[in-house]
Amino acid sequence: MSKTTTTDTPPERADDADLGAAGSQLSTAPKEDLPNLPSLGVVGWVRWFWRQLTSMRVALLLLLLLSLGAIPGSLIPQSGIDATKVADFRKAHTFLAPVYDRLGLFHVYSSVWFSAIYILLFVSLIGCIIPRTWQFVGQLRGRPPGAPKRLTRLPAYTTWRTEAEPEQVRADALALLKKRRFRAHLAGDAVAAEKGYLREIGNLAFHIALIVMLIAFAWGQLFKSEGNKLIVEGDGFSNTTTQYDDFKSGNLFTTDDLVPFSFTLDKFTGTYETNGPNRGTPRTYQAALTYSQGAYGKDRKRTIKVNEPLSIGDAKVYLTAHGYAPVITVRDGKGKIVYSDAVPLLPLDSNVTSTGVVKVLDGYKNAKGVSEQLGISAFFLPTYTKGSETASTFPGLTNPILNLTPFHGDLGVDSGIPQSVYQLDKSHVKEYKDAKGAQVRDNLKPGQTMKLPNGAGTITYEGTKEWANFQVVQQPGTGWALGGALTAIFGLAASLFIQRRRVWVRAVTGPDGVTVVEMAGLGRSESAKVPEELGDLAGILYDRAPGAPEPDEDSDAESRDDSDAGSSDQDDTTTPEPQVVPAEGAEK
Repeated sequence: MSKTTTTDTPPERADDADLGAAGSQLSTAPKEDLPNLPSLGVVGWVRWFWRQLTSMRVALLLLLLLSLGAIPGSLIPQSGIDATKVADFRKAHTFLAPVYDRLGLFHVYSSVWFSAIYILLFVSLIGCIIPRTWQFVGQLRGRPPGAPKRLTRLPAYTTWRTEAEPEQVRADALALLKKRRFRAHLAGDAVAAEKGYLREIGNLAFHIALIVMLIAFAWGQLFKSEGNKLIVEGDGFSNTTTQYDDFKSGNLFTTDDLVPFSFTLDKFTGTYETNGPNRGTPRTYQAALTYSQGAYGKDRKRTIKVNEPLSIGDAKVYLTAHGYAPVITVRDGKGKIVYSDAVPLLPLDSNVTSTGVVKVLDGYKNAKGVSEQLGISAFFLPTYTKGSETASTFPGLTNPILNLTPFHGDLGVDSGIPQSVYQLDKSHVKEYKDAKGAQVRDNLKPGQTMKLPNGAGTITYEGTKEWANFQVVQQPGTGWALGGALTAIFGLAASLFIQRRRVWVRAVTGPDGVTVVEMAGLGRSESAKVPEELGDLAGILYDRAPGAPEPDEDSDAESRDDSDAGSSDQDDTTTPEPQVVPAEGAEK
């Protein structure tokens, strides 16, 4: 008597559906259902837009747009970084400047369009992560799906017959898979197991790390501060905005966010290669500091080197530049000292050929007793070599020469127009002339004095100090950004190199009463690892449940002659050890 079951689904399609269920949820990618376009209303269109925004392709597109948007921020001068270059660009490009203003290209990172891309990418990542996370949590709480009806349709498959009981085979398979760190359980007549969850964890970690990095970068830009200060040996600095030579900060930064500290530059040390093709190359750049944190902090000693900053709270003090500051003393016609200080000069080349200005604004009177201002152009060579009067031949102080050119009159500092301390406005000053009518100019060595004409006073080059430029950076969120970057790298590596796969072991009693064992494996993507791993597992399980004699050969053995049956050297033929091969119908 036969029993027939009628179904509307063809057998082939039923097998495909069964295989699809077994291979489902190997990824946490959210399922996208096509919207019913004719019945879309406002809610439907909003749902459709949200699905598009949170899709992976849109997230990648936004990430590409963010990268492209950063290009003009690197090529075009930015007002928040260098306002002087922006002003020069406006003067040189009268047509492009208004266009750039309308597009916000002078302040790319705070422009509306860049912020829109940034926020949309942020929302897209969050909208992508939340459903994937909940889906993955559901998978962790559930169990691997049961075995498909036809394991032969899976990419990796093997089978053999054994005399062991099906229950014992399934128990051995369950113990073996759990020992190999599979998440396994009995599902009917088969054992279902799964491994490789770190792939999805790495995928989620990568996306979450991107969000952490976006938040950290935004936080750092909004609350950052950055300032530069040039300090001569023996001088000090206190971390207040008025002490900086230049200072810029984020939109939400306040002066209360500054870390309270101060320090003094005790000594700067710079050494250079003296011979060979690398002559003049710096070997040592370091600044010895005495610093204290807070109003009543104890003094501490620290040496700052290049790429070895001083960290105080959330602030870091970097050593960024170095130069020389000749000590100059100016006396009037009566011998009274009206100026005595170290004057920082700006380097012009790698050998620290330097230039600058000495400005004597108050206290000076000429030979007639009339108050004037002095402006002295200074040109400094750390190593003077005869025949090379316009440039130093070595950055170290081996033969320093200071060239001075004095002027007198009105320096224009009281006009209300800002001036650079390194430039001299010569529009309202006069040159000093010698007896021959030539402009007064002289080269001085340390300790030498230059006399001004007609008893107008003297200028003495006392010696040379060194100065160092420090950059104080305070940017919160850098630790989170670093942590996010490292997490993103490890998460990406896990999602690329770890494969999520499933293994099924079915053991049932065959028509002849012998147990038939089937093993199959399925991975999220095609890889040689699944067949190799399945073959390894099958080999171990085969040792515990060895193959049984094939039924055809058993019947042949019973029909043999009695004389042949008495031969002791004839062995029974058993099922060979299983070999994993691609099953019929499996996709390649």
